Formats: sequence, C-alpha cells, structure tokens
Amino acid sequence: MTTEAMAPRPRERRAAHLVRLAALTGALAFAAPAAAQGGTGADPRVGLRAGWNDAGEAIRNMAMISHTPKPEGFFNPSNSGDFGYINSDLAFRGSLVFMGGYHGVQIYDYSNVSAPVLRGSIACPGGQGDVSVWGNLLFMSVEQTSGRVDCGAQGVQDTVSAERFRGVRIYDISDIARPRQVADVQTCRGSHTHTLVPDPKDPRSIYVYVSGTSVVRSGAELAGCAKSADDPNTSLFRIDVIRVPLNAPQQARIVSQPRVFADPATGAVAGLWKGGNHGEGTQTTSATNMCHDITVYPQLGLAAGACAGNGILLDIRDPAHPVRVADVSDPNFSYWHSATFSNDGSKILFSDEWGGGTAARCRETDRPQWGADAIFRRSGNTLSLAGYYKLPAPQTAEENCVAHNGSLVPVPGRDIQVQAWYQGGISVVDFTDPAHPVELAFFDRGPMDAGKLVLGGFWSAYWYNGHVYGSEIGRGLDVLDLTPSAMLSRNEIEAAKLVHMDRFNPQTQTRMRWPASFVVARAYVDQLARGNGLSADQVSQVRADLDRAEGSGAAARRTALRALSTRIRGYAAGSSDAPRVRMLADAVTALTTARG
Repeated sequence: MTTEAMAPRPRERRAAHLVRLAALTGALAFAAPAAAQGGTGADPRVGLRAGWNDAGEAIRNMAMISHTPKPEGFFNPSNSGDFGYINSDLAFRGSLVFMGGYHGVQIYDYSNVSAPVLRGSIACPGGQGDVSVWGNLLFMSVEQTSGRVDCGAQGVQDTVSAERFRGVRIYDISDIARPRQVADVQTCRGSHTHTLVPDPKDPRSIYVYVSGTSVVRSGAELAGCAKSADDPNTSLFRIDVIRVPLNAPQQARIVSQPRVFADPATGAVAGLWKGGNHGEGTQTTSATNMCHDITVYPQLGLAAGACAGNGILLDIRDPAHPVRVADVSDPNFSYWHSATFSNDGSKILFSDEWGGGTAARCRETDRPQWGADAIFRRSGNTLSLAGYYKLPAPQTAEENCVAHNGSLVPVPGRDIQVQAWYQGGISVVDFTDPAHPVELAFFDRGPMDAGKLVLGGFWSAYWYNGHVYGSEIGRGLDVLDLTPSAMLSRNEIEAAKLVHMDRFNPQTQTRMRWPASFVVARAYVDQLARGNGLSADQVSQVRADLDRAEGSGAAARRTALRALSTRIRGYAAGSSDAPRVRMLADAVTALTTARG
C-alpha cells in the first residue's frame, strides 16, 4: 500500500506499548463455512454477498484449512475499515507466522494449521509495520510521522521532536512470548518496507535495505536529512542500507545510502522516470524518487526493485553497495510496487499498485493491463516485457482491488505464483509462459460493505511449507491448501510440499530445490502428459516403469531407473518439450542415488 493512500489514524486510542498477549488470547480457528465451489462456467466470484465476517465466499481448486479472526486489541469493533488496525505483511520461521500491521505485530504458532495459537504480540503503531525475521531477531518497519520512540499511540504533534521514531525497529524474540526491542535505526523517510540481505562473505552480519516512501523529516530532527530535491544531499532518490551485526544488533547502523536512480552519464541523482503520463491514453506514473519494495535473490547476486516509476535490477554482490544494472518503464504502470523472480531467475514479475491499494481497480471497465502484473524476461542484465496478468474476475466499485504481494508455489518445472489482490481475493497463476499466464485457482470473499468501499481484502498471500497463508486486512489470517485439478495434479502439489524452508521472508528470495523423489518425477510426467510433450504410450510406459521401480528392491530399483533415465533422454529429440523431458530424466537419474 502506498503512502499516499494512508489515512491519518485517530489519536484517541489508548497508549500502546509493548504488550504480551502470549497464550492469553487463543486465536480462534475454525473451519470455513461452506463456500461456493465454482465449476468451469460462470465465475463464482462475481456477485458475492457483502459482509465483514459473514461475506459470501467463492473458491476453486483450493480448500480453506483455517480462518483466524483478529485478536482483541487488534481491531476496532465499531469500524471494520479502521486504518489504524489493518493487517499487512507476513514473515515465517519454523511453525511461527509473524503478521505485521498498522497497530503492531501478531505472532501465531501454526504447528497445527487447523488450530493456530496466538503466541505473542507487539502493540506499536507507526505505519504498515512490515516484518522480517532472521534467527532470533524480528525486524519491523515504521514510517508514519506519528510513530513514537515509546510506541505510544498518541502520535507526535511537533514538526520536530525527539519523541518521533521512523525507521527500523529490531526485536529479540528468543522468548517469543516476550519480544524485546534491542535496537532501532532512524531514517529520513522512515521505512515503508524493508528487505533482509545476507552477506555472502560474512554470516555474522545481515544487511537491511530500507525503502522509505513518505515525507522527508527535518534535518533539525535527524541530522543529514534534506527535503529539497534540489539539495545535492537530498534524502530523496536513494535507499538506506543498514548493517546489523547478528551477535550485537544494538550496533546496527546505516552504512550506505546508494543513489540507485542516478543517471550513469551525468551523475544526476534523478536519472529515471520524472513522473507524468507516457503519451495520450497511457497511465500516469509516479516519479522515481523511492523504491516501494526490493526483492533480493542472493544466489543470483541480484535484486529487483519496484521503485514507483520504474522497475530496476540491482547487482548486490556487494550487499552494502548495490548498483543498478538495468531499468524498465511501462506506460501501463502507475506505481511499481513489488517484484518476484522465477526460480531460475529468467523472469521477473512486477506488480502495479494503481490507486494505492485503496481504490477499486478491478472493475469490468478497467483496462486489463492497468493495476496488473507485468512479466519480464531476463537475459543477463536485459529485461524485456513478455506479458501481463490481471485478476480475471471483475470486482465491484465497493472493493479495493489491485495487484499486490505474492510468492512462488514451488511446483517443479513450472513458474506459479500465489498472489493477493486485496478484495479481489487470492489468485494462483501459472506464468511459465510469460506471454500467456493462466489462472489455476482462487479464493475470494464478497465486499466488506454492500453500500460503500470499506478497506479490506488480502494484503499478502504466500506459499510456505505446503500451505497458502493469506493476511486479510480486516478479517484475520487464512490458511488454504491447493487441491488437484486438470491444471495442477496431485503429484505436482505433493512435489511442491517437498520444498521446506526454516524461515521465509518473501522479499528475500532463495532458490528452491527438490529432493530426489518419485513424486517429483511423476509431476514432470503429468506436465508432459498435459502438454503432449510425450505420446500417450510413452507416458503410460514411463508411469508403469516408475511404479515397478518404486516397488523393487534397492539394487533392482537402481538398475531399472538407470535404464528408464536413458530411455527418457532418448525421447527428448522427438518431443515438443525437450527441456521438460530432460528435467524428467534428471529427476529419474537422481532417484538412482537416493537412499531408501
């Protein structure tokens, strides 16, 4: 959600402070009510009943596992759309899910995904409160000018005040029931979002890329801050980089403020999109003086920045000093919001938050290329537009809807993303062919209100260790599963579940790898059958051979699998999908050395 969209929050709420709700308030989890199960005909998302906690639901190729309403103290009973209490982004560690928000952080234990338990919370308003986790450290963004050093909810009235906090807070969560702030780093524009970046040469440190999108504070409040774009030391046109010694987080400090938008020829700091439209009939695009979100992919040494008026590619091999190596613009984009790499890094999916997240931008009359995802192919440092994806179900004028946060679903051989669309719900899309992305599954609820637009819907939707987690702005936290369909087989879903992460910060992307498994091989076979990459006879034979091998003893299995792998490689020459045939052969080869 962009800063421009933020409504000021009331100040009358009780003073907030670090509170512990661990185990005091059990998160109520229950099975979802019966939902409309769409067939292949009319889209069941159209015409859903409105309501805060009793809205109509539509679901296809997914199943609701649990819905956890907001706990006491994290919602306004008299105002479902109170901006001061909306949920925001998610981070994961083990069985714990950290959910940020404008009022603070909620920490849930999902050891049992059907019955999650609230383990702790931090009441500390100051903006959307994006979160990340690394070991026993929790990072939280604070951006609003009302943010206070003491986490109070009364705000800060003076234009210059020592009571104001804007930047990144760092908590020790060794005792998850009692998070303890151990450091804070003030920045000139605050922290709208942030991204953790491991140092490949020093595991004792981590870097934090801070994206501030709000106003620049006075230099009288924080030394070095400069508001004017004409000031050579302006706090615009840069990001902040914080280095955090993991064993001494209290020593965290800003180590660089790279000018990642600079003109390489002239050195001018405002080297990218200046703001405005791109010509008649095009979108009006924000000026590039900030990044909204940066997704790093350390194994590639790259980061993709969604930076208001441009998408950019950064070389982060020296994480303290990221360097821009490519940039793109798009006349259909209003505000470059977030980015996701494909697992092999050959594609980047950028999202456009047209309307700032608070407007209805998925109406039938809205252009399908506006407020959508733009998918780029990457070759080295060159990006080229391949296609767009937008939620295919039109939403009402009472539903804020636009492309928002998502992550990859680790199905081998395919590029699949699960993504939040605010009140457009959750959509799962295959962008393996970036020119022709296809929706595979969805979940949606009706509007918060039938008569007016009340802010709501999914802020984020992420795949984590076998499930889809969705943070609902006004309703709570959902967990869903994918279910088999003609477009996604049970083997593919089970193969995705083999990818395990000890922690997951969606803006810190890591390469997904699959262990040697028969279900991975069968997932490839299913894809080749669906896409006619092998003949029906070949598919039948390979499936039968895999079944026989799996039922054999170790020695016979290895022999059979070696023969099968060789035979499959021979199929590649005559296949319309030779790369996938070779992936299948590699998966079968991997089984020959697997234990068991």
